[in-house]
Amino acid sequence: MTRPPRVSFEFFPPKSIEASFRLWETLGVLAPLGPAFVSVTYGAGGTTRTLTHDAVKTIYANYGVQVAAHLTCVDATRAETLAIAESYAAAGVTQIVALRGDPPKGQGRFTPHPDGFADSIALIAALAETGKFHLQVGAYPDPHPEAGSMQDCVDYLKRKIDAGASSAITQFFFEAETFFRFRDACAAAGIHAPIIPGILPINSWTGVRKFAQSCGTAIPAWLDEAYDKAIRDGREQLLSTALATELCTDLIAGGVEDLHFYTLNAPDLTRDVCAALGVMPKVALSEVA
Repeated sequence: MTRPPRVSFEFFPPKSIEASFRLWETLGVLAPLGPAFVSVTYGAGGTTRTLTHDAVKTIYANYGVQVAAHLTCVDATRAETLAIAESYAAAGVTQIVALRGDPPKGQGRFTPHPDGFADSIALIAALAETGKFHLQVGAYPDPHPEAGSMQDCVDYLKRKIDAGASSAITQFFFEAETFFRFRDACAAAGIHAPIIPGILPINSWTGVRKFAQSCGTAIPAWLDEAYDKAIRDGREQLLSTALATELCTDLIAGGVEDLHFYTLNAPDLTRDVCAALGVMPKVALSEVA
């Protein structure tokens, strides 16, 4: 490995005072690593919209890092969504992760707001037309639950890039070959925008396995077997660090230069994997915030 990868981190907005402390502690650990950017999610159904806005602006103003704000089509009019985007631009936040978004809990499939954007492509096109934002989008190396195949996901990503997106961040996956197959298929489809692998360090295999099932991520049989044994032996965290480091190392060996970590606002495992990859603090903790 000639040089460490560029890294970025995803956080979710806090819903309580205790969660706020956890987020700021997480930033205190990871911001010194000099991420290319950090992103802040929306909850399902847009449930954390206000919290997301507040967290984005606070991080941008106080932590010395670029922030990419998630923005979705869920439960909002076009005017409301574009007003949110304009408020980000006014605050100096010009990176947006533009997504369709998950439907509110219990709703089933996504249903557009009568006066809202029909899908992520319409949202991307409207944001691109303003000329104010660097737009990132989601990508799915394993088929999205609503897609018929990986090729459907490739074709839809091509439409999002053509609508004005500059780069994509993938859903998490467990084997490097999953990403490489997707990357090759995207190249064959004429997608030349950067595609950043999304990495989910496994803090709890039970929770991550359930999440993977819900979002269509393939679960290799060997992974179940490895965690069954590691949990019995009390070595789950050690296994998680080793597997995430090996996955990232394989991706880097295959030409990947950027990695995006889904931190779940728990910094230690992500920090340890970054350290194993040679990504070390660039500033002292006292200089951040």
